[in-house]
Parts: sequence; C-alpha cells; structure tokens
Amino acid sequence: MKIFNTLSRRKEEFVPLEPGKVRMYVCGPTVYNLIHIGNARPMIVFDTVRRYFEYKGYEVNYVSNFTDVDDKIINKANEEGVDAAEISARYIAECKKDMEGLNVRPATTHPQATQEIPGMLEMIGTLIDNGHAYVAADGTVYFRTASFRDYGKLSHKNLDELQSGFREIKVTGEEGKEDPSDFVLWKPKKEGEPYWESAWCKGRPGWHIECSVMAKRYLGDQIDIHAGGEDLIFPHHENEIAQSECANGKPFATYWMHNAFLNIDNRKMSKSLGNFFTVRDISEKYDLQVLRFFMLSAHYRSPLNFSAELMEAAKNGLERIITGMDRLRDAAKTVQAGEPTAAEAEQIAQVRELVEKFEAAMDDDFNTADAIAAVFELIRLSNTTAEAGSSKAYISYLLETLQKLCDVLGIITECKAEVLDEEIEEMIARRQQARKEKNFALADEIRGKLLDMGIILEDTREGVKWRRA
Repeated sequence: MKIFNTLSRRKEEFVPLEPGKVRMYVCGPTVYNLIHIGNARPMIVFDTVRRYFEYKGYEVNYVSNFTDVDDKIINKANEEGVDAAEISARYIAECKKDMEGLNVRPATTHPQATQEIPGMLEMIGTLIDNGHAYVAADGTVYFRTASFRDYGKLSHKNLDELQSGFREIKVTGEEGKEDPSDFVLWKPKKEGEPYWESAWCKGRPGWHIECSVMAKRYLGDQIDIHAGGEDLIFPHHENEIAQSECANGKPFATYWMHNAFLNIDNRKMSKSLGNFFTVRDISEKYDLQVLRFFMLSAHYRSPLNFSAELMEAAKNGLERIITGMDRLRDAAKTVQAGEPTAAEAEQIAQVRELVEKFEAAMDDDFNTADAIAAVFELIRLSNTTAEAGSSKAYISYLLETLQKLCDVLGIITECKAEVLDEEIEEMIARRQQARKEKNFALADEIRGKLLDMGIILEDTREGVKWRRA
C-alpha cells in the first residue's frame, strides 16, 4: 500500500509502527455552526481510508477531535447571550447528525478540547522546562520556533524566510514575543470568555496545542497517520509537529495526508460570494449518500468542484449501483440452490480480477475514483450474467463481493423504505389492472402521469417496482 506523504512529497509504502495496527488522527471541526460541505470532504475521505485499512485486516484506532473552545464559539455565545459550552454542545450534536447522514462512522474516540486542559497544561509545562517555550510578562506562553531546527519541514517553508515575513506584520497584543514567528500555547482570559487556572495566568489554550495533546493521550507519542484538509498544513500541522516532537522527544507522525480544497462552481467556497453550502442545505435536495458518492468520485488530493450538474451525475451513478444490487437481491430470491456452472466459474474469475483492480486502486494512495470504476464494471457484469437460471452460489458470490466493496466506500446499497401517498398507490394499482385487462393504452397513460410526478415504474419478474426520478 502506497500513501502520498506531505512530509516527503512522494508516495511511500505504508509500514505501521505496530504490525496489524493503525494509529490515525484526523483534525475535526470547530463547532460554532452547522458543518459545511468543505468540512464534509475530509470526514468522508478519511472515513473511507479507515474502512479500507479495516477491510485489509488492520485494527484501526481512529481519533478525531471537536474544537469546542475558540473565538468563533465565544462570539456566537455572546451574540446569543448563552454560555460557550451550550453553543459547542449544540453543534457537536448537529455535526454527529450530519456525519450519520453521510455514513461517516463515529471515531474510536471523539475528544473535546475543553476536556483535555490538564494534558495541555502538562505539555506546555514540559515545553517551558526544556526551553522550547517561554512566558511573557502578561502570562501568555509562546512556543520558541527557533528552538526547533526542523520547523517548516511539513510545509517546506524556510524558517528564515518565515521570520522575515512575520517581522513585517505588526499584530496588536503580541509585543511579548521574542520573535514574530513564535506562536501561542496559552493566552490570558478576556472579559466574557471561558478560562482555566494555570501557573502562568487564568486563560485558555491556543488552537495548536490541543491536537498534540489529544493525539498523545489517545494514540501515543508516535502515530502512523495524521490527516486533515490541506489548509491545515501551515501553520496548524507544522506547529503540532514542533510541539509534539519537542515535548515527546520522538518523531510525531510517520505519514501526513491532506485532502485538496472543494470549490463551488469553479470558485472558492465563500459566504461573501454567496456560494457557501452546509451539509444540511444539501440534504434538502439530495440524499446525503449522493454527496458522499460525489466526494469519492475524485482523488482526495485533487481539487473538487461542486456543481448541480456534477451532483446529478453522482446521483445517477449511485442509482446505477443501487439498482444493480436490487436486481441481484431479487435474483437471489428466485434462483435454485446449486454450484456455479462452468460459464459462471469463468465469470467468477472476472469478478476476482475486478476485485484486484479495486484493491490496486485503493492501494495506490486510496484512489477512490478508480475504485468506483471497478465497482461499475462489477455492476455491468452482474447485469449481464446474473439472470434466471443462474446458480445461487454465483448470485451470492456477486452480492457478497459487491457489498464488501461498497462497504469500503461507505455506500449504503439498500434503498430506504418509503411510503407512497394514497393517490400514487391507487394509480399504480389501476395501471396493474389495466395491464391485466390488456388495456395497454391506459396503462401507458398512467405510467406517463406517474413519470410526470417523479415516479418511475419498472416491470420485473417479481412484479412492478418503483423509484423516484
């Protein structure tokens, strides 16, 4: 298995720290509002990475945090006149609803920053003791970037250049820094903000320290994979490396994975441009399985453009898979028990080749686009070979194989049960009666009316089936 490592800027063979196990940390959202579709991309991508590791037999310890103390959360709380904890609890619950809709499995652990303060105080103290951090006159604690020789190794930025650029920026309230490139580990409280006691001042943690502490507590000093959106490479992940390696005295993460940006109609997603969508917005028009399928239709390191046309294409592609699986399930109900025929044995060999194609795509830096192409080929094969008279063994093998691959992608292949309203049920019944009476003109007329109402009918050996257009 090869993973593109942001640290080395090349694909590397995956070798876990501990055979058969994967320690994986994925940066989660700051919970001050409903998550947007940009937040959804890393959730979906790295959930799929986790699923594939498990498919390959690994035991995965998957940690993804919620940042529940932040300026945006505090501002939202002040606007509503409530406690910051109320805001974060509300939007953690809403985030979990959206994750469920996207079929993103819960992490092994979902730590929250405010519950990890003791660990942060301990790590900051260690950094001060070993000379990698210092306390300013107002009680702010800064990390001394010049003390970490490898600073910039993830983003491939030169520290001298960074320091030169930072010196040109005057930031109010940062007069206590030894160098403009130093970053905050702990900051004094302000009026109306939540705070915690510390040896330096009453205050709260900087953003970067929380992930270093949570990764250490739940995964250990060293982890296999650290992941997130490419916007986190600098400064967030760069600063995590500096803190963790200086505090723990060991390399932090072996592999760094970053997904590319999501654009809207070929423009960067932005509230000011009016092209900003939450996952909840999308759920009003599409099943969130369509959004997941859309996200996986491109390689995670490729920029992805969101548009109505591409979402419709994803919807149609997903329906092809679901319809193919439904046909297999229907066939499984009617076939007789038996071993595969000689012709089916050849087809099973084709299925195995397509499974190998799927795995080769996923082994090559989790290329979900090519993996989906292999699933489509399997669906085409099943549509042409799984017919009346097929053996139960062959049908079962196709079903089981497709289900396993769809599970890796997080695709739910069973349609949700849906009740039609009484008028549509009556129209379908009248059409069936017209067909029995050989009044095909009336049957076609009713079918056309149903199509206008967004209901597509399919006549099968097992009876009439319907789906929404």
